[in-house]
Amino acid sequence: MDNPAQHTIVHIMTHDQDILIVGGGLNGPALALALAKSGFRVGVIDALPIDTRKDPDFDGRAYALALASQRLLKAIGIWQSVAELAQPMLEIKVTDGRAGEGASPWMLHFDHAEIEEGPMGYMLEDRHLRRAFLDALETDKHITQYPQETVVAQYTDAHGVRVALASGKTLTAKLLVGCDGRASGTAERAGIRRTGWGYGQTGIVCAVEHEKPHNGIAHQFFMPNGPLAILPLKGNRCSIVWSETDARAAACMKMTDAEFLNTLKPAFGSFLGDIKLAGARFAYPLNLTLANSFIGQRIALVGDAAHGMHPIAGQGLNAGLRDIAALAEVLGEAKQHGEDYGNAIVLGRYQQWRRFDTASLAVATDTFNKLFSNDNPLLRAVRGIGMGLINAAPALRRNFIREAAGLTGDLPKLMRG
Repeated sequence: MDNPAQHTIVHIMTHDQDILIVGGGLNGPALALALAKSGFRVGVIDALPIDTRKDPDFDGRAYALALASQRLLKAIGIWQSVAELAQPMLEIKVTDGRAGEGASPWMLHFDHAEIEEGPMGYMLEDRHLRRAFLDALETDKHITQYPQETVVAQYTDAHGVRVALASGKTLTAKLLVGCDGRASGTAERAGIRRTGWGYGQTGIVCAVEHEKPHNGIAHQFFMPNGPLAILPLKGNRCSIVWSETDARAAACMKMTDAEFLNTLKPAFGSFLGDIKLAGARFAYPLNLTLANSFIGQRIALVGDAAHGMHPIAGQGLNAGLRDIAALAEVLGEAKQHGEDYGNAIVLGRYQQWRRFDTASLAVATDTFNKLFSNDNPLLRAVRGIGMGLINAAPALRRNFIREAAGLTGDLPKLMRG
């Protein structure tokens, strides 16, 4: 329990910031910039040094940004500096099969020409997006960065929050937002428990260079052990997200580059000509994890801190950015109406807005992964027929395209364009 002295400190001190954000990855800076637009004084606490975040070297990591997410980045002043570095996704092709045997005759084909808004999304390298965020943070007078700082304790009461840092520094604010990932310390310190399970799968992430142009086409190839996503980057390069069993992925990560390429090629195929690795390989365990509550006393959770799901639909970062747009809108309107934007009533609006949408997406990704990550002949036939039916129905296909572009549901204002 917090002692009265701690409560008094939170109550009587002039707050250092209106809102403190824990986490300097992508969601933290995006939220800070969105909140600054409404005049909030925001502090971003990041465990890493700024120079590390700004590393200009290409390491193979990239993100699939839905059209709605691109609109958010434009609204907070980021898109203008990365637009020329982003690769539009003009088509998505979804196929089913086995490595080395080619795709099945069933295929889903989504073309951006079927919607009026433009490309379904964009592929953007991690290094470009991080640097754009940091440059924007440094020039925004409403934002203060606290790099190389780690939160060791947090105290909340009815009036505010106090955060203790490993350096010995303390900071106070009206609200604390956790953007600190699936193992969120902000959630853990607030006593917010999680529900979830592992998939026995590991995601291998890397990039490849290839001979032939990709023409802005993203591919999702479903195989028995998990999906392989081939996502177009600028130039003759693609980002790879390969879901494999834990054991096989561990073996792949121990391989030399040449050995790994020989393992990847049967799954990748030859449609882009010869391929070679570009950048490093990364691996991370795939699991589903949902915070049992997205809010606590003077606390809100965003992105992976609130929900982590399988990358099968490529919606991880996009779901986090939708959280950000919703939270920024809720807090901005509360501030405009003179409400205490850190109280339970205001935060409850954010949770009500995002919980159902997030739970639905988590169930969908979980179901898709279980349906497609197997070699059951009956399920293979069912999913093949299902893909064929969707592909043959223009209205249904258009709905899927809009879903992939992030244009469905109750969109926050920052994502409406």
